Amino acid sequence: MIEIPRKTIERAILVALNTRELTKEIVEEHLTELEELAATAGAVTVMKVTQDRNTPDPVFYLGKGKAQELVTLAEMNDVNLLIFDDDLSPVQVRNLEKLLDRKIIDRSGLILDIFASRAKTKEAKTQVELAQNQYMLTRLTRAWTHLSKQYGGIGTKGPGETQIETDRRIIRNRIGLLKEKLEKIESTRVTQSQGRKDNNRVSLVGYTNAGKSTLFNLLTSSDVFAEDKLFATLDSTTRIFELDNGQKLLLSDTVGFIRKLPHHLVASFKSTLNEVRDADIILHVIDFSHPYFEDHISVVEQTLKELGCQDKTIIKVFNKIDLVADKTKIQYIRNKYDKNVIISAQRGINITELREKIIEEVEESFVEEKVTLSLNESKKAASIHSLAQVLSVKYDNKSMFITYRARRENSEKIKKIIYG
Repeated sequence: MIEIPRKTIERAILVALNTRELTKEIVEEHLTELEELAATAGAVTVMKVTQDRNTPDPVFYLGKGKAQELVTLAEMNDVNLLIFDDDLSPVQVRNLEKLLDRKIIDRSGLILDIFASRAKTKEAKTQVELAQNQYMLTRLTRAWTHLSKQYGGIGTKGPGETQIETDRRIIRNRIGLLKEKLEKIESTRVTQSQGRKDNNRVSLVGYTNAGKSTLFNLLTSSDVFAEDKLFATLDSTTRIFELDNGQKLLLSDTVGFIRKLPHHLVASFKSTLNEVRDADIILHVIDFSHPYFEDHISVVEQTLKELGCQDKTIIKVFNKIDLVADKTKIQYIRNKYDKNVIISAQRGINITELREKIIEEVEESFVEEKVTLSLNESKKAASIHSLAQVLSVKYDNKSMFITYRARRENSEKIKKIIYG
């Protein structure tokens, strides 16, 4: 990926629709989040524009009259960037660019730009570039001249600068190469994962900026980058986490989720998100101080469902309690959500309770069993090794005696393999 240095701060107008499905308050919240995304990308929001419409206009997204109004607003306020809260079609982008003569970017493009600037490792850069190419493949009909190298700025990182010289065949070839590269990375990750299968795994997930990295650093005494901005962490990081009973777990910090997260981005980050799939316990970290924290919970739960992780053991960790003035919300949380802990990672509040909850869930989720196999049942013994942590193996002249520790569901699988 190629990053273009920004010479000037971009001034942006944010645009969204008020539809029947969303209240005006929710639309305002979405625009507030879009403003945070714009700030993370380096733009200053000059104003926010909304229009009441049941569906987007197929030509301009907004109605033609409102789109014409944007021209005047952009000129009056020296705006050079317009950011739309929904994905735009190639036709909409082309028409808006012709009308406004300014850079147009949608929410997905903005998120991809942020990921491009935050990607540090080879894996993250490959994942982002793959998502960027897939995003651009359907948008080759747009006017790419605004992405020439002389402009730079939001939406121009990565492969975007050279699109005027490329075609679908070149992009498809690049996508193929990037997928091959990620498959090799995935293969390496699986090998590393096999080497860690004797350890119980805990994965941190949550809406972006919920405080996952701060909690990760607190629990593991690490110094993973944590910042009060969206998507501070892209790369999955794993460290040893020791419980108060002396048991050691592997704790992983993962990329934050967000509403309307581009599908290509989720697909590209599959190898990173495998840390979540492989987890025995998921800690769902929630910014309890956010006015729409329950909306954030829904977004994360939907993403976990897409990853096939909805049936795993999940502890909801309501973070930033120190920023919550209304203490009646605590009782609300206690009554509504199972398996919850209310903490402040920043101030270390209730961390002992969280540790105890993890111990409790580990003990409930795992069982220790002993089985006896004949010496010629090596395939069954291999199945036990693949599904469980084998604690000991003893032999006599006719049999092998295996003691293992496994998740309850895996123990049931082992019993079916052995006893039918």
